[in-house]
Amino acid sequence: MSLAQKIYRFPAKYMLVSVPLILVLGFIVGNVVDTSFLQPTLLVGTIIMIYATMVGFNFKQLASTQGTRVLIYSVVINFVIIPLVAYGLGVLFLSKHPLMFAGLALSALLPTSGMTISWTMLQKGNVGVAVKLTIFGLLIGSIVTPWYLLMMVGQYIEINVWQTMQTILIVVFLPMLLGHLTFKAILRKHSLEHFKKNIKPKFGPLSIWAMLYVVFVSMSMRASMIVQNLELIAIAIAVLLLFYAINFTLSTVVATKFFNRADGIALVNGTVLRNLSLAIGIAATSFGAEAALIVTLAFIVQQQFIANYAQIAKKRWFKESEPQLQPATK
Repeated sequence: MSLAQKIYRFPAKYMLVSVPLILVLGFIVGNVVDTSFLQPTLLVGTIIMIYATMVGFNFKQLASTQGTRVLIYSVVINFVIIPLVAYGLGVLFLSKHPLMFAGLALSALLPTSGMTISWTMLQKGNVGVAVKLTIFGLLIGSIVTPWYLLMMVGQYIEINVWQTMQTILIVVFLPMLLGHLTFKAILRKHSLEHFKKNIKPKFGPLSIWAMLYVVFVSMSMRASMIVQNLELIAIAIAVLLLFYAINFTLSTVVATKFFNRADGIALVNGTVLRNLSLAIGIAATSFGAEAALIVTLAFIVQQQFIANYAQIAKKRWFKESEPQLQPATK
């Protein structure tokens, strides 16, 4: 294997090193250079991240009833249990910081993102179900979030449902279309067996590189805000650690108890990963810097949680070699 190939595969092989390294690098660079000019490239990075997972994706999975049970469970977890957890933590720890309370609420109410699909692919879970969870999570979240915020923090904010639907089209369906076209082009020259064995594995590292780029830009753009608000960071991180610990524990218990391995992985990633990019934008424009701060910190905590979780899960409750004793999703 050449040096270039080793570098290309390094982030996917050493995720526990890659994610923290990029977070630290983004923090350092963001405090030295203004990287806000990279904001428009985040969308491109997200599209590439999803595109790499969509090459060879079976579109028939979207039309099938597969994943219906996972979807139902995810809706209950995302829009009933998790908002209650966030509300309880907000009342207990953030009652004196209502703007941070609002930021926590936003983090809880906007589930799933492009990383839901990417991480499901990395863990060899059910990508088709992950796509469904992403689409429905974004759509339902955009509709119910204003009303949940009204109940949780007493302030109604308007979310443009059409704009959210456009985001879904760009971030999910465009990469799916490009991936499908790429797959068809490859099959004109190579067999399906050759694609699965020799070509498909090469797309995985591309998704990781794109994901790391999104992490780097997001972190660097908000690095100075973190430095300027050190007095609020300790309490915010403590609350977020509790929030994600409860979230990961709950989702894992449900996934391992009621679903097979592939569907369980999709359920976990569809309920623990929040759409923090959207949450940050709403928090900054509707509530201000203090609300955006806790969402920014949530991004750091979430990335570290999922990177460590993926490594631990595959050795414990989501072992690839483990016999699939539970029935497949209907």
